[in-house]
Amino acid sequence: MAALIWLVGGLLLIAAEVLSGDFVLVMLGVAGLAGAGAEALFGVPLLSVAVFAVTSLALTTLARPVLRRRLGGAHVRDNVAALVGERAVVVARVDEHGGRVKLRGQEWSARALDATQVLEPGTPVTVMEIAGATAVVWADQ
Repeated sequence: MAALIWLVGGLLLIAAEVLSGDFVLVMLGVAGLAGAGAEALFGVPLLSVAVFAVTSLALTTLARPVLRRRLGGAHVRDNVAALVGERAVVVARVDEHGGRVKLRGQEWSARALDATQVLEPGTPVTVMEIAGATAVVWADQ
């Protein structure tokens, strides 16, 4: 009977992992299945709890980080975050108050990061940040 409780608990935790996606519940669920196996084999509740505790600790500290790296994938910058660090070319004079740059084939409003910089058309620049719909740029040396 106790092995059945461990088994059901483990399966419920694994099923609940679908909602969280963080690989914690699946590790606890597998540990619950290990506890069920220990209970079915030996019939000693204290041993089942110990097997559950050791297995869950080992899985969450050792296996979970590996799974997260493998299945999580690389972080992909999107939207405006992907524009930071991109190269652009000044198309209309850029200073601390405004101007225009060509960035990835599109014209953007821009302003100079350094208030003392005045950038003439044709000057290559690097996008340092995106502030609203304005590219804050720095002249390449």
